[in-house]
Amino acid sequence: MKKARYAKIVATGHYVPEKTVTNAEMDQRYGQPLSAWIEPNIGIKERHFAAINETTSDLAVQAARRALAKANIRPEDLALLIVATDTPDYISPATASVVQYKLGAKRAGVFDINNACAAFVSGLIIGSKFITTEPHYNNVLVVGAYGMSKFINWDDYKTATIFADGAGAAVLQAADSPGFLGSKMQADGSYHDYMGIYVGGAYKPPTADLIEKKEQYLVIAKRFPPDLNATQWPPLIRSVVDEVGHKVSEIDRVYFTQINLNTIKEVMKTLGLPLEKTHWIMDKWGYTGSACVAMALDDHIEQERGPKPGDLVVFCASGGGYAMAAAAFIW
Repeated sequence: MKKARYAKIVATGHYVPEKTVTNAEMDQRYGQPLSAWIEPNIGIKERHFAAINETTSDLAVQAARRALAKANIRPEDLALLIVATDTPDYISPATASVVQYKLGAKRAGVFDINNACAAFVSGLIIGSKFITTEPHYNNVLVVGAYGMSKFINWDDYKTATIFADGAGAAVLQAADSPGFLGSKMQADGSYHDYMGIYVGGAYKPPTADLIEKKEQYLVIAKRFPPDLNATQWPPLIRSVVDEVGHKVSEIDRVYFTQINLNTIKEVMKTLGLPLEKTHWIMDKWGYTGSACVAMALDDHIEQERGPKPGDLVVFCASGGGYAMAAAAFIW
């Protein structure tokens, strides 16, 4: 009988760029008390931005190295490298190719995932399925990387004060016991034109006129319903947990997209889970999009309050598009 294969998260890592900008500095820059709204409504107190010569792939490499060191494996041991980002170094080729080269992961296959801020969790799902279905995928690295400061219109304080840069990584390995239990991905594409970087692709190739108007930057074109995540996350989590034979009350740790602290608190209340079972980082690192779930996980582990062996861990992420992904693991 063929032996069952499972995918386990064996190590994590994160990287935060050096440059820090506080809410007080944002208040001064824009000449208005933005922090009076940002802190109580979103939870952000400060954020970090990449250096001028630092790219998304650089952020990814830093997080990847830390995760690999904790896993005690070399870059050459990787069979697959997945980069989750919607702020790539280039439209083409994949940023994962750049990361592979900079990291020295010579044997790894590579690809990017871009379903906005749901991408890292989607990467965990895809990487786990490679491991469980194909015997030569024993070490898979998933990196969420976000260099949104390169795409911010600094005249727009509504985006400049929220978005930030960072990266988080996780090493998945083949194991004899769970591991990855199950997942669910869903979307509502009617939100595709609400928020995004709309210049640079086939829809709006860059022109001098568009660049002069600063349309090549991140645009919030329409307002999302304020309760969208609060209403969508709980049923998604319940569905995943139920399908893998567990109850929501059995969840030991749950990690969300770090877009809004009040939303996380509301969802935890809806699920009937104490706040001690989750973790947030937007207060000190701002909104780091496709990297934030991985960064929250690794930060929690570094604080020695993260998952313990045997814990039921759930990841729930959403982003522009409107894309969603949730996954359940036994730690």
